[in-house]
Amino acid sequence: MTSPSSDNHKSNLDVARTHALRTAMSDAYRGFVAFTHNGMALLGVGLAALALTLAARADLRLSAEQRLLGWLLERHDVELASDDSDIRTDLPGATSGAPATILPKQQAAVTQWLSRRYRVAQEPLAKLVAEAFAIGEKARLDPTLILAVMAIESRFNPYAQSPVGAQGLMQVLTRAHSDKYADFGGMDAAFDPVSNLRVGVKVLQDCIKQAGSTEGGLRLYVGAVTTDGGDYINKVMSEHMRIQSVALGKPMPTSFPDFAATSVVAPSAPTPETATRTGLLQSGEELPATTPSVTEPKASDLITS
Repeated sequence: MTSPSSDNHKSNLDVARTHALRTAMSDAYRGFVAFTHNGMALLGVGLAALALTLAARADLRLSAEQRLLGWLLERHDVELASDDSDIRTDLPGATSGAPATILPKQQAAVTQWLSRRYRVAQEPLAKLVAEAFAIGEKARLDPTLILAVMAIESRFNPYAQSPVGAQGLMQVLTRAHSDKYADFGGMDAAFDPVSNLRVGVKVLQDCIKQAGSTEGGLRLYVGAVTTDGGDYINKVMSEHMRIQSVALGKPMPTSFPDFAATSVVAPSAPTPETATRTGLLQSGEELPATTPSVTEPKASDLITS
């Protein structure tokens, strides 16, 4: 039979253990809360520092944008591989997404030159170049012209947007061509590089067909109304000649023709399918007819198998 003093001693030990356990759990909880609070504070400081760094360093911001562009292009390739129904039958097919190191000679040369000229990473740019050549073959457009339009319109920035709402690589006026984005998931696809490229080529193709010449098509594409569009046409055609020279391995041109314009009457009642990029063209509007273009290699000469 135990004595009362022994029972009291045991009870005191139990109370002490319970108190110690509660103290340990309380300390652990307070430590966890403090650690979490400090961790969130450090994360906030880190994010703020990163934002300030990107704002101050344009080169780092450009690098981050190019990495994101590369990811978007990779995601697009995966989607195309998993669901062929996403591709319209009347639009060019997808590129293999080959890096610049294994591109055909012409495409690799163009990729390297554009990368240096516009300070764009070669990996995502290589995909755009390959896509432009693939689309150019099916749309019967010179791929170097497509690349020249991209260069002048957005400098290969897939997130570019003009004050009037032209968006993406080809600066397509999304609201005027929402029907063309339907098969790419809707108007949000305007900032998807490959989707924007395909829609832009379709618009450019329609403009050239309506105008009857490359230069006239470029004027319709830019939606020039208050001007003759000569400045834009000259920029695109000059860049087109440069890129074409790189692709063909010819010396870089040092002079360029002046694509001046004179007025003619535009075809009446343009349909939505032939609407300009900015949607400004109206029925019966006076348009300049461009001078005939200089003799150039055909698009098929630039497209390798």
